[in-house]
Amino acid sequence: MKNKWKSYHPATLFIILTLIIILVSWICDIYGLSVNIPSTGENIRVQSLLSSEGIRWWLRNVINNFTEFAPLGMAIIAMFGVGIALHSGFVKACIRLKVGGLQKKQKVIGWIIALGLLSNAIGDGGYIILLPIAAILFKQVGLPPITGIITSYISVACGYSANIVLSTMDPLLAHITQEAALETIGYQGNTEPLCNYFFMAISTIVIAFVIYWITVYILIPALSKSQNEVLVEEHRSLSRKERRALIYAITSFAIYMTFILWLTFSPYGILRGVNGGLMHSPFIAGILFIISLGIGISGLIYGIVSGKYRSDGDIVVGIMNLTRSLGEYFVIVFFAAQMFACFEYSSLDKYLLVITSKAYSFTINDPFMNLIVFILLISIINLIMVSATSKWAIISYIFIPIFYEQGIEPDIVQCAFRIGDSSTNAITPFLFYMPLVLTYMRQYDKNITYIFLLKYTWKYSLIILTIWILLFIIWLSLRLPVGL
Repeated sequence: MKNKWKSYHPATLFIILTLIIILVSWICDIYGLSVNIPSTGENIRVQSLLSSEGIRWWLRNVINNFTEFAPLGMAIIAMFGVGIALHSGFVKACIRLKVGGLQKKQKVIGWIIALGLLSNAIGDGGYIILLPIAAILFKQVGLPPITGIITSYISVACGYSANIVLSTMDPLLAHITQEAALETIGYQGNTEPLCNYFFMAISTIVIAFVIYWITVYILIPALSKSQNEVLVEEHRSLSRKERRALIYAITSFAIYMTFILWLTFSPYGILRGVNGGLMHSPFIAGILFIISLGIGISGLIYGIVSGKYRSDGDIVVGIMNLTRSLGEYFVIVFFAAQMFACFEYSSLDKYLLVITSKAYSFTINDPFMNLIVFILLISIINLIMVSATSKWAIISYIFIPIFYEQGIEPDIVQCAFRIGDSSTNAITPFLFYMPLVLTYMRQYDKNITYIFLLKYTWKYSLIILTIWILLFIIWLSLRLPVGL
């Protein structure tokens, strides 16, 4: 039975989860379970998906649930750009130039971890763009491609809050914190986007070393035994024509990004928001398309100059390079999208979040231990509700007043929340990008399932959570500022 469970297709996993949600929503509806949302005062009742209204809702929205599933469109758009960059040989040329004849595995692992941790600066783009490139990079130096996907996935998911630059999450969370603090405790302080910067910047370095250690000493030895031996491709220096094509491609990317930055930060600034800021601006909203287009243009230039592309038909083939493998992804996403939509419609996520949070508030009174338990609580809640902003928009109204009464400032509470919120991202099946991660992995091994992924990712989550909490304890003990 154990082996049979491990062999279930990812689509089956989402079907089972959907059935569980339907059953639980039906039971909760029978007992009339409801909860008040602290931020709005709205009373939310768990809705049964087996009721007549629930069935009508699903039939009206089954297609929209699939087509409006945000990661689906984002993945396809990103695959256009990455696909042509891979097909034209641009990515491989960059790898051959950087990796060179040394074929140093440590260098490749380090670069992938660093890029994964920094990727939250462009939102969720790391899940879509970095994973397939990591697989190719690892294969280039003789490591199993699946190892590259897992390493990059962990770096993006578990390090989502950590960065040495301002990420897209910083202003969003800070804005929620400031509103919640003002409305609940009359807090007059100004919570800035960089209010957690010092701690998160150091966390980035610490987490990078943790991921590197686990990858080198646990993941690679384990996967090297289970995966077929990967032959290192013989290093071949770039020809003069390839070097010229690479220079043209990189130059075109630099010009393109300079132009985008000028449109964003110059006085002209048409890519900034209506209020002149970056929050909810066209630049932030379209950052994934902007990056994908830039990568695609670079791949196109490389292909034309190197002689790979001689007609528009060749270019279209390049654009289709990655999308050809989307057949299985569409199947997985269809069932995953229904699961996410049913979970949201039933309001089970909000009910469980509020009930769990309120139950916690009566446990212990020691402020220091309270923060540690709070981090553990968020790490558990994150297994069923992964959206950081959605969670924080609700529970900030519960926990900021509790901790403020114990002398803990809102920015420290936000910092603790981000630790728990990031650490378990990689192990929850409710992560929006889980279908895409499994699809990438199944391109190299058709037997890959969620259980296979969980077998290796839980160690990362547990160790990262433990080390991160220890760092937080040391930080608070030394009374260091968490940010600006």
